Amino acid sequence: MREFIVEADGGSRGNPGPAGYGAVVSDAATGETLREAAEYIGVATNNVAEYRGLLAGLRAAHELDPAATVHVRMDSKLVIEQMSGRWKIKHPDMKPLAAQAARVFPPGRVTYEWIPRERNKHADRLANEAMDAGARGEQWSESASTAELDTAAGAAETSGLSDAPGAVGSAGADADTRAAKAVATPGWAPADLGAPATFVLLRHGETPLTPQKRFSGSGGTDPSLSDVGREQAERAAALLAGRGTIQAVVSSPLARTRETAGIVAARLGLDVSVDDGLRETDFGAWEGLTFAEVRERHPDDLNAWLASPDAEPTGGGESFAATGTRIAATRDKLVAAYAGRTVLLVTHVTPIKTLVRLALGAPPESLFRMELSAASLSVVAYYADGNASVRLLNDTSHLR
Repeated sequence: MREFIVEADGGSRGNPGPAGYGAVVSDAATGETLREAAEYIGVATNNVAEYRGLLAGLRAAHELDPAATVHVRMDSKLVIEQMSGRWKIKHPDMKPLAAQAARVFPPGRVTYEWIPRERNKHADRLANEAMDAGARGEQWSESASTAELDTAAGAAETSGLSDAPGAVGSAGADADTRAAKAVATPGWAPADLGAPATFVLLRHGETPLTPQKRFSGSGGTDPSLSDVGREQAERAAALLAGRGTIQAVVSSPLARTRETAGIVAARLGLDVSVDDGLRETDFGAWEGLTFAEVRERHPDDLNAWLASPDAEPTGGGESFAATGTRIAATRDKLVAAYAGRTVLLVTHVTPIKTLVRLALGAPPESLFRMELSAASLSVVAYYADGNASVRLLNDTSHLR
């Protein structure tokens, strides 16, 4: 039976703030590095980023050999003690991540060890590289990591312990002090966080391609709304005007979203701002095709796309992982710009599903498990402590 060592870390520049994780899988017998993983995850706390790193490391080890045993080493006392079953998991953002991590391998095949931060430099470096890439609006890649090995920065605090939102861990604290902090810190505590930045997410109305269920991304013919789609936009506008809560309108640059946004904004008496980050995924050679046609013409590429968020559609389309990085960066920018305000984002299926997925901390495969109708409304609120609340998903009551 093979044995792997998983070293993982996560960091947040602000706690909560722009966050990322890093994970390394190595052979326990030889010390050879077998797999690296890192990702920018948007705004999150240190602890959530650490759990995401653990989950990524375990999944990478499972891909290498699902029958292996795994020894996890992390400098997060909190994660190690909670996953070992000695400390309770209080924070609602971490409970589902811990549950997912516990299911990757059967019980008893994973052991946990706390190590000092200076012994976790590899995973720490990857977490910082992921955050650096996210700040540039890019996705971390292993090739870029190798090129930047000698310049990796340690600017982010990647070993915070508190289970409470807003608490920052101390990089220089010894193990006993850190453990005391984790035990003494309360769980969810009431606080005046102020009004959240609230995103009202409106999918554009129907185009001629919508009822035919054809791939329609940012690389296709850029269709306009159909008569049905314009009627849907008018109904959405009437509903939103009646509520009177929208303070700004931001649209994807594509024709169907700008047209939908224009109809709504005219009813609200607002201008429309355009943000390229809200565009739909580019589906490459699949643009304009139905799912069945893609299955017939590009079966291997489609299977890979369904199995991995890193897979691209045929012909150099955009992967869901790349879309996620773009949407997370756009979200962070808009949350900062509209703090305490309610803004209507007129966009597409994948961006809306991605915003919901990130708010819930759900895995990438959840994108295939959400229904999102044309001209539907969803709502996500973002608070000052970095937490998000999904308030509505796929409301179509105004269309009936």
